Amino acid sequence: MGTALRRVSDSERRSRIAVRHCLAPPHRKDDVGTVTWAMTALHATEAATVHLALAARTEGLTPEAIDAELYDVRMVVKQLAMRRTLFVFPRELLPAAWGSAAARVATSERKRIAKAIAGAGIAPDGDAWLDAAREAVLARLAAGPATTTQLRAEVPELAGMIGGDTDKTWDRPVPVAPWVLTHLGLEGKVLRGRNAGHWRLNKPTWTTAEDWLGVVPEPLGEADGYAALVRSWLTTFGPGTAADIQWWLGSTKTAVTRALADVDAVQVALDDGSVGWLLPEDAEDAGPVEPWAALLPTLDPTVMGWKQRGFYLDPAHVPYLFDTNGNAGTTAWWDGRVVGCWVQDDEGVVRLSLLEDVEPAGRDALEREARRLTDWLDGTVVGHVYASQQMKLARLP
Repeated sequence: MGTALRRVSDSERRSRIAVRHCLAPPHRKDDVGTVTWAMTALHATEAATVHLALAARTEGLTPEAIDAELYDVRMVVKQLAMRRTLFVFPRELLPAAWGSAAARVATSERKRIAKAIAGAGIAPDGDAWLDAAREAVLARLAAGPATTTQLRAEVPELAGMIGGDTDKTWDRPVPVAPWVLTHLGLEGKVLRGRNAGHWRLNKPTWTTAEDWLGVVPEPLGEADGYAALVRSWLTTFGPGTAADIQWWLGSTKTAVTRALADVDAVQVALDDGSVGWLLPEDAEDAGPVEPWAALLPTLDPTVMGWKQRGFYLDPAHVPYLFDTNGNAGTTAWWDGRVVGCWVQDDEGVVRLSLLEDVEPAGRDALEREARRLTDWLDGTVVGHVYASQQMKLARLP
């Protein structure tokens, strides 16, 4: 007769979020590197997400201090990887991402780019065109960093446009330059260096990996890379299901199964009846945590950590807080559960928009977080690409 799996309740999973994600006030940190490692990686598709995710998990950290860590200290680095999504990784995890998740996306991107180039008549051999464009970009960046606009002006191979040949509203011409830079970035040949604009905007200056990092480590092999990412994911988000990990990685069931075996992950029972996974040294009960409040940004790594979110989110709230592709807007948390979202008014004041009744203590705690975030933003109003339905409703007069 087999041994029954240890059960990890939804309550314990929420306690793990409070502590491991540095969200409960006693567990907040004071530096960028510690928080980034704690979260495995920070989402960076919206530039402001990085700063706001760090603000929610730290005390006394200013936007200027975050920029200094990103662009001067460089122990955390922006890198396109899982699901063709931009993240900020701890520098030590870059070889794992380059050899696994980023490499997988690079392969599919090469096929897409080559097909589009040939189809648009820019070059008969799309692969050869991409290789030539990559070499031209690297040759230019060897002379120093440059923005995308500068590269388009100075590198003839990047001057082309694709699309805009039909009367379809969605068919607009797009420059080829970002495609080439994306592919080079996925392979770790170039990196997003200093931001050329305000911290709430993505305006990267591109640089070679050698210029940005100094010594550039070799990418790990695919299996070792996935194992390193899955080990980190389990530390941050465990327990979670194999489906959660596969979704987060943007990988295959085979790769996840292999990685779980490589890290000797153990099975646990979850409240919804599914089987979760933990690292073998991480099987102790997390214990209770005092109720806590947090306001998290769009695409926050906590919100985007699992495919199956029922243990912290009422399924009825999903259409209001996520778009149809599963991208999360801002979220308001009370005691380990999402209870609504937040927005800013025209003066930059943070306002709550709750989807369920919250006890007075919770409402007070959330209002304190709103004031804390308002003070941190200091009048800066953040725009959002991934504004949820609830965020849009909350902004209506």
